Amino acid sequence: MSTSSSTAAERDFKRDFLKIFFLAFGVLLICFSIFSVNHHENNKYIIETLELNGSAEEGDALFKINCVGCHGITARGLVGPDLHSITQRLNDKEIIKQVTGGLTPPMPSFEIDPVNMSNLLKYLHSLE
Repeated sequence: MSTSSSTAAERDFKRDFLKIFFLAFGVLLICFSIFSVNHHENNKYIIETLELNGSAEEGDALFKINCVGCHGITARGLVGPDLHSITQRLNDKEIIKQVTGGLTPPMPSFEIDPVNMSNLLKYLHSLE
């Protein structure tokens, strides 16, 4: 009699285990799909930005509107770091991700179109 009850318990355990497994698999699949879509859109933005040849003058104007509060009028740093030689420490993709994602607090993230991001990159390269 103990054999039949342990078999029933094993079946219940297997069924519960499969439910949990498929639920976890579904959640992971959804998370991966969301990450994949966001990653693709981010890469598309980066590729589009890097294909452009920005203007250092327009990038300077953009910098003075948005960045001087933290990086100073000459980009030598205040709250934020000195940006001279930033293009030697970070590649353009990393800079784009930093600006658009605000990866290091207290830096905010910025929604910036590819043309203006290209202009800002050109300006940052002119600081070397």
